Amino acid sequence: MGKRKGKCVKKNPSSKESLEPEHLVKAPHSFVIHRGQCSKDLIDLMKDFRKLMEPFTASQLKERKKNTIKDFVSVSGYLHVSHMMVFTETDIGSYMRMARLPRGPTLTFRIHSYTLARDVISSMRKQYVMMRAFQHAPLIVLNSFSGEGMHMKLMATMFQNIFPTINITTVKLKNIRRCVLMNYNPSTQLVEMRHYAIRATPVGLNKGTKKDMSEFFDKAGMLSESEFEDDPNSQVVLPQNLASRGAAAESKSAIRLFELGPRISFQLVKVTIFSLFF
Repeated sequence: MGKRKGKCVKKNPSSKESLEPEHLVKAPHSFVIHRGQCSKDLIDLMKDFRKLMEPFTASQLKERKKNTIKDFVSVSGYLHVSHMMVFTETDIGSYMRMARLPRGPTLTFRIHSYTLARDVISSMRKQYVMMRAFQHAPLIVLNSFSGEGMHMKLMATMFQNIFPTINITTVKLKNIRRCVLMNYNPSTQLVEMRHYAIRATPVGLNKGTKKDMSEFFDKAGMLSESEFEDDPNSQVVLPQNLASRGAAAESKSAIRLFELGPRISFQLVKVTIFSLFF
């Protein structure tokens, strides 16, 4: 008589719930979506912005027409999502809304102009593509947001809070590979957003390893802002080892910026306090 087969369930050790570190759980997480009828270019801009927000965003989020804003808000708490960016388009223009979940505030921006990431990269003579740069959140840099008015403080606070805070005493410089620059123009009331990759290159190389600078000046308009500059102010002494070749601690390196895109020019048109309003 054969042995009776019983139900023996073997527990898989890898199936045990793994808790994320506290600093990752508390870091700002975001949803970046679009609503309504949007052009293909605006949808591509939304995808570029979602890429910019990595790694603390739902990069593979699948949107359906039947999904509503309430559906995303209802799961935001479970997924530790703290912010939502929504791109919309009307006959008047394109808009981007940034909201603090679940109770606001919500800032509505009208998009005046934008350039997709693929167009920014294709216009550069020297392209910088490094997927490891998106394994860590970018550094946010704000310029000219010290003006008077509650709306200025709200914009500065919103832009700062959508990215994780940086502890200067414990940060590893090799993890800071990108930066997002937000520049406010008081005369036009426009916010100019730029997205760069950061790279440290050693200085003091011999002449045999230097390139002919005439190439750079001939096509200066096709370069990133810092590719042809040799400003001594951009040279620093590294306190830590970096991943770049030759960028060792206590060595002198030049900080280079390579634009990744997208470029967005937008203006604040509406502020909704204490409620999520779309």
